[in-house]
Amino acid sequence: MHSNLPLRHHFSLRSLNTFGIDACAGTYLRVESTAQLRAALADPALAALPRLVLGGGSNLLLTGDFPGLVLHIALQGREVLDGDALHHHVRAAAGENWHQFVQWSLAQGVPGLENLSLIPGTVGAAPIQNIGAYGAETKDFFHSLTAYDPASGELVVMDAAACRFAYRDSVFKQEAGRGLIIMDVTFALPRAWRPNLRYAELAQAVAEQGMAQASAQQVADTVIAVRRRKLPDPAEIGNAGSFFKNPVVSGGQCAQLLARFPALVHHKQADGSEKLAAGWLIDQCGWKGRSLGAAGVYEKQALVLVNRGGATGADVQRLAQAIQDDVEARFGVWLEPEPVFV
Repeated sequence: MHSNLPLRHHFSLRSLNTFGIDACAGTYLRVESTAQLRAALADPALAALPRLVLGGGSNLLLTGDFPGLVLHIALQGREVLDGDALHHHVRAAAGENWHQFVQWSLAQGVPGLENLSLIPGTVGAAPIQNIGAYGAETKDFFHSLTAYDPASGELVVMDAAACRFAYRDSVFKQEAGRGLIIMDVTFALPRAWRPNLRYAELAQAVAEQGMAQASAQQVADTVIAVRRRKLPDPAEIGNAGSFFKNPVVSGGQCAQLLARFPALVHHKQADGSEKLAAGWLIDQCGWKGRSLGAAGVYEKQALVLVNRGGATGADVQRLAQAIQDDVEARFGVWLEPEPVFV
């Protein structure tokens, strides 16, 4: 039944994950249209296989070959919509490169996403992870998305409430929404734009350039420069960006930690809890720049695990586990990985 689909078998995924892990898909399909996706999931033989939906592969750790069907979402397209009195609306297909989409929206005269510049991955992955950086998150600008529901074979439109956004989390990472496949995302960007410089490091970097009133493009350029200074380019050294979430602890637990570690980096949250800097915790345990085999911790940012060449997913897992164990032993805090382990 699927003879007309451009299926590939025993297909290498090395170039499709930013860690550069060499693993194979049992069956691979590059999805370039809704019709292709419908056809694949209507095929009983393909629908019966274990399924992995792949975007830019930037939030993924392949721990071995994937024996089932890999659906590589490569849908393209972007447009500025009418919006409303307060917002411009911009829509992009799930397979669009996220950073290129941000740059494109700025070029259209529609600012708002500039703080999220240079985050790797695709537009479709942004709401799944509720990506965020420098004082902004996807949920801050989200309007709606269209998702394909394999269970019903229908397209569904979801607003922010339906997506259940939380810190680096959404319904798509939970049982209720894990099977949904995002097709496009619409963002609501403010017509009355003002630069978001709440994040101290970004504000300082802008101030150092002597900008009295930074434009959206200048903010984007500054974010890009800061990220390039701190984070490795996946094209040069395999990585998935920040590997661990910043742990959130109670105010009481934070106070106890501060009594023992006065230099603890922490940020008070609206509900009274405290978000700790995972990179600082890892650095204090002496992991920055160290390696276990071919997997290591980036020299400039302890939050980033890297493939120094030829690392397997198991190598990265062992390194992550060792870091988790050391941080828990010293601080009583458990670090949760950001990437999905497959």
